[in-house]
Amino acid sequence: MGKNAIVGQSGGPTSVINSSLAGVFQACCKRGAEKVYGMCNGVAGLLEERVVDLNQVLPGSLEVELLKRTPSSFLGSCRYKLPDAAQDEAVYQKLFAILKKLDIGWFFYIGGNDSMDTICKLADYGKAIGSDIRFMGVPKTIDNDLMVTDHTPGFGSAAKYIGVVMKELVRDATVYGTKYVTIVEIMGRNAGWLTASAALARAEDCEGVDMICLPEVPFGVENFIAKVEKMQKEHPSIVIAVSEGVKLADGRYVCELADDARFVDAFGHKNLTGTARYLANQVARNLDTKTRSIELSTLQRCAAHMTSRTDITEAYQVGGAAAKAAFEGHTGEMIALKRLSNDPYQCTTEPHDVHEVANFEKKVPLEWLNDSHTDMRQAFLDYARPLVQAELTPVFIDGLPRHIYMK
Repeated sequence: MGKNAIVGQSGGPTSVINSSLAGVFQACCKRGAEKVYGMCNGVAGLLEERVVDLNQVLPGSLEVELLKRTPSSFLGSCRYKLPDAAQDEAVYQKLFAILKKLDIGWFFYIGGNDSMDTICKLADYGKAIGSDIRFMGVPKTIDNDLMVTDHTPGFGSAAKYIGVVMKELVRDATVYGTKYVTIVEIMGRNAGWLTASAALARAEDCEGVDMICLPEVPFGVENFIAKVEKMQKEHPSIVIAVSEGVKLADGRYVCELADDARFVDAFGHKNLTGTARYLANQVARNLDTKTRSIELSTLQRCAAHMTSRTDITEAYQVGGAAAKAAFEGHTGEMIALKRLSNDPYQCTTEPHDVHEVANFEKKVPLEWLNDSHTDMRQAFLDYARPLVQAELTPVFIDGLPRHIYMK
């Protein structure tokens, strides 16, 4: 069996994905891996043999601590879709030849749904050819849409950021007392977990958002405008959280009505930006009101200054748990978070067959929405609040956070 480990990061970054990288790296070192390599830009970079020796890049505890507090993907990312082995075995032969050259015994991939598809395919091919390399998935996604895990590292910090920003926007949007509609676009292609997190803004010191629109509920533009008009009769200035992935009853994304050019990635995912802008324009055309659209975009996934301590701790734990499982003989699995209780909040880790995860999506339960599908019930708040608790202050130098990166 190989003596070295290798780890990669894939898909959209988060503010805590590097904490999982630190967890994998330190656990592999402690368990006896001679070297821990990092893939530069995931599997796509590995195919080009672009790797780094993490033992040299992260020589001490200071570098590892900075890594945990640095947002985005330290190793770089990719959106590379592995073909089916039956259709293009040459790609797998090349990958496994590179892994043999690097003397790899343990392979870790940190990512979301598409990354678990990669682990699934590699583990299946490895089993078919009798390889002893162990393949483990480490969950990551702000979308919180992975199956079998209670939640995903990255979601808690993004939810915290959204809750904070929505509170601040509510305060700003209501200062004039005139008719004003603010529509905030939040990430979430087919699952509305992040948009639902806007409900966290409601508290004793904040009236919260007026409407939440999730992709789990079919969207009607005319119905949306009618709801806005009705709400403005009660109070003129309203704030709305809308998922970028809200769809019409016929399955089209609302943003596609704007007829903008759409980039499509290797997995067939369309770029969905423009939903809030389109809806704000429609409201302005139909109602006598000022409107504004705000697109949080990548801010919600890279705001390391707003990291949840719970989230960054669990991100580190799933990385370490993946290494532990792999060194104990597990392969073709993903580490999941299992919630034991809400109050006090307790959570543990457990491995699951990656076939239960790859190419499936976990949606927000409809029973967690109110009857009009415009707000979240207490059950969602009980689920989400423990995940946004506490903070991990960045290391500030000259008034700004210090990060670590590879030049």
